[in-house]
Amino acid sequence: MGIKGKASSLLEEFKAFAFKGNIVDMAIGVIIGGAFGKIVTSFVNDIVMPSVTAIIAMGGGKDAGEGLKSLAFTTAEGVSIPYGNFIGGIIDFLIVAIVVFIVMKKFLGFMQNMRKKEEEAPAAPPAPPEPSAEEKLLTEIRDLLKK
Repeated sequence: MGIKGKASSLLEEFKAFAFKGNIVDMAIGVIIGGAFGKIVTSFVNDIVMPSVTAIIAMGGGKDAGEGLKSLAFTTAEGVSIPYGNFIGGIIDFLIVAIVVFIVMKKFLGFMQNMRKKEEEAPAAPPAPPEPSAEEKLLTEIRDLLKK
């Protein structure tokens, strides 16, 4: 087999792999997950954290407009530790984890209900067994006696 034959064989194997239903479904899931992650990050950074910062600013007199930067600890040496970013990351993770948990729980429940319905569906009654040779013979004798 030449190089061209190996290349076309490799290309055919790749097509069979890449276009399987599971791979395509997984790719769609990754794309949707990435978009959802951006939405959650925006929600945390633009809505949740400014609200937390405003609450903290009420008590400490800090400017609420500083956003996540105001949630930082500065050491005596002037090193800033922005723990607000860490809190935002934790909130971001928790929201994604909860949503994924709920979606998977609903999906698995749906799949389980579908399996139950399939199992509960009345099965076709089994066909009556073929009469034995003895039964066939007796039936013939009965029919002859009726005549």
